[in-house]
Amino acid sequence: MRHNRHAIFATIAASTLVFGGLAATSAHAAPAKAESLYAPSALVLTVAQGEDPLTATVQRAVTLTCAPSAEGTHPAPEAACKELESVGGRFTQLARTMPDRMCTRQWNPVVITAHGVWHGKRITFSTTYGNACELAGSMNDSAVYSF
Repeated sequence: MRHNRHAIFATIAASTLVFGGLAATSAHAAPAKAESLYAPSALVLTVAQGEDPLTATVQRAVTLTCAPSAEGTHPAPEAACKELESVGGRFTQLARTMPDRMCTRQWNPVVITAHGVWHGKRITFSTTYGNACELAGSMNDSAVYSF
């Protein structure tokens, strides 16, 4: 009986090593996940009260992902992605400095920002407007900052 206990223990120990080794081997042998065919395009867009983008108080913020599909918390991700694609992701092309409407000259600065990745390249953008009227006039008909 004594030999049987040792034999059983040896069998269990050997099985554990063999199956444990197979489990460890199979975990390492698993193929890597396929990379996306699209370069990532994921952004965080903000509208903030203040002059400096680093210290301004964020009033609104959304996420926008354009690749592989348009999605995020942005209310119109398809239109925003299409607009960004039309300017090659250059936010300076969207942010006109002269508003299309008459605004008071009241200094109550508003800053817009974009942080993230556009077609695989890191971007950081910000621009400051004198007040909300100037922002609205400069972004007239822009889907990107319509949130």
